[in-house]
Amino acid sequence: MSDKRKKRLKGPLAREAQITGWLFISPMVLGFTLLLLFPMGLALYMSFTDWPLLGSHRYIGIDNYQHIMNDSLFWKVLGNTVYFTVGLVPLNIVLALLLALLLARSMRGIGLFRTAIFVPVMTSLIVWSIVWKYMFATDSGLINQLLTALNIQGPAWLYDTKLAMPAVIVTSVLKNVGLNMVLFIAALQQVPASLYEAAKLDGASRTKSFFNVTLPMITPTIFLTFVMTVIGSLKVFGQIFVMTQGGPSNSTKVLVYYIWEKAFKLFQLGYASALAFVLFFVVLVLTLVQWQLRKRWVFNESDA
Repeated sequence: MSDKRKKRLKGPLAREAQITGWLFISPMVLGFTLLLLFPMGLALYMSFTDWPLLGSHRYIGIDNYQHIMNDSLFWKVLGNTVYFTVGLVPLNIVLALLLALLLARSMRGIGLFRTAIFVPVMTSLIVWSIVWKYMFATDSGLINQLLTALNIQGPAWLYDTKLAMPAVIVTSVLKNVGLNMVLFIAALQQVPASLYEAAKLDGASRTKSFFNVTLPMITPTIFLTFVMTVIGSLKVFGQIFVMTQGGPSNSTKVLVYYIWEKAFKLFQLGYASALAFVLFFVVLVLTLVQWQLRKRWVFNESDA
């Protein structure tokens, strides 16, 4: 068969293959464009406008971003968000790792304990927050009733500027610690037994085996859980909305709640969009920093 004949046959087949490929990926491309790219582009444009809910909008350039830099409440909200993240991330990861170490063994009935800890992950966040709001209630809450039984005067947890955020942090940790626990259990079960045998032959204690064998081998999972938990903590909203609504005295008002307040209570859609892109930038920078720092402590990532 001549080369020209082969090219004539190859051309229609190649075009048909391309068309078939585009047909297969078109739902994803269409959904990605309509549900992500277009809303992000519109939100970016809105961030440069004064866009009220009713009435016409007008282009104002970077005025929204300049206003953010001079907004004292924004800096307080950003500080609250950092406070929540710094309080939640270490507590979540350490508790999840401790639970994984306890529940990674193969024992009768161990699955029941794993399930009990993982159930809150599947529970509705709103329902979980409502339950804990009543548990932290000043007069009739279960926690203060238990303290009263011990002759201890319970505080007004969610109405105290120093205690409200720690209460929300504890609630959030108990809600999501089960997910990281499951990931750690899977990582612990993948550590080769031969490494423990070698460490035992060298006279290493359990503590040394943990720090010299277990911990380095599960650092990829620690990195994964750390990144996911940090991103999730920066986007916290549901617990704040249900339990404190940013109070008392804005002590628990975080960035996502502030965005919601500006957009859907004050109807400042342009300013809220600018705040959303500030949050996007913060998450992006922190993720990139973590990605670069992984080479210093994550096992087998030094040459990546």
